[in-house]
Amino acid sequence: MTNKPGHYRWAICSLLFFATTINYLDRQVVGYLKPILEKQFSWTETDYSHIVMAFTAAYALGLLLFGRIIDKLGSKLGYTVSIAIWSIAAMLHAVVRTTLGFGIVRATLGLGESGNFPSAIKTVVEWFPKKERALATGFFDSGANIGAVLAPVVIPWLLGIYGWQAAFMITGGLGILWLVAWLYMYNVPHKHKKLSAMELAYIKSDAGQPEAAGQPAVSWFKLFGLKQTWAFIIGKFFTDPIWYFFMYWLPSYFSSAFHLDLKKPTPPLIIIYTAATLGALGGGYLSSTLIKKGWAVYKARKCALLVSALTVLPIFASRYTQDIWVVVGLISLSIAGNAAWSANIYTIVSDMLPGKAVSSVVGIGGMAGAVGGVLFPIGIGAVLDHYKALHNITAGYNIIFIFCSLSFLLAWLLIHLLTPKMEPVDF
Repeated sequence: MTNKPGHYRWAICSLLFFATTINYLDRQVVGYLKPILEKQFSWTETDYSHIVMAFTAAYALGLLLFGRIIDKLGSKLGYTVSIAIWSIAAMLHAVVRTTLGFGIVRATLGLGESGNFPSAIKTVVEWFPKKERALATGFFDSGANIGAVLAPVVIPWLLGIYGWQAAFMITGGLGILWLVAWLYMYNVPHKHKKLSAMELAYIKSDAGQPEAAGQPAVSWFKLFGLKQTWAFIIGKFFTDPIWYFFMYWLPSYFSSAFHLDLKKPTPPLIIIYTAATLGALGGGYLSSTLIKKGWAVYKARKCALLVSALTVLPIFASRYTQDIWVVVGLISLSIAGNAAWSANIYTIVSDMLPGKAVSSVVGIGGMAGAVGGVLFPIGIGAVLDHYKALHNITAGYNIIFIFCSLSFLLAWLLIHLLTPKMEPVDF
């Protein structure tokens, strides 16, 4: 990166990384405070499930809407609106006094957080040539994994010292601090005073640059008629639910299968989520390096996606061992493949579609992934309840691991059939 003419674009990418870290930290607070809040508000499990559903539904809808808004307003204003909404909503958790109030602020949080990925992808398209976009995407996307690693450390610490209200206020306040830095540091490249002429020329080295804010957005009707859009929808629908599973069920799996005490620091989970960070960076580096070596963009992306899908496969072998560290190794490899896939699947949108449609398609695909994230837990619950009744819940997890191992290969095959050469669209 340093042998290129300037590197201010990586400072902008660092902002995206910190925004994504805060995004995932804010959404996880309520899960770690659940035992406290259940007593505080006399919640039933049904009450809590409704609160989770409120977030997920608003997040899915918000992805569709924010993708459209950001394509019209541009990345700077769109990101500003998004993080302002979610940061205020995060802090409002500390002042609500009813279950209904929690549901409302939780839905508002989901709505605001949905703007993160469409905004970040739009920013990457504006600031990076195609050969660096996967690496940049992998870098900022690794913030999600850092958030997952920080949550079990930061949230219990805040709870113990300052109380549950402060946990919401402080984590939400991080977004406000980020917003100040964003408004100070960010502008589109051709208007940025700190960007050298050489770096600007490098950023614009690809043919066909993203359009400025204010250009008419492409209609949803036209976008849904494109096989390129459906390739991204498929890539998200079949694979996002696996990440949700890794996020929300792995602690329970280790508790059930290996009697891990979740009230204490948990090295196995820290190792696994750290592997996701390495996978996000490695997946982006792989396709970016192949492009720099002269590979066609579509071949480099397809190769990186295939390698990522194959890396997820070993998780099915967890059923054949009782050694916790072997299982940690297998799951770490698989979750690294998941993160590498994510770094590249986002990038194919800007490979195939013009800048004025990128955020809209990212929003559409993100909504598809969120819908999958709602449907998959239904199957997870049915399988785990069945095997729990048989006093063999580990066998239930093993079945789910098999599905997880195959889902990425299935998605890759469908993407390849739809877009063999990932032909760009020119409206």
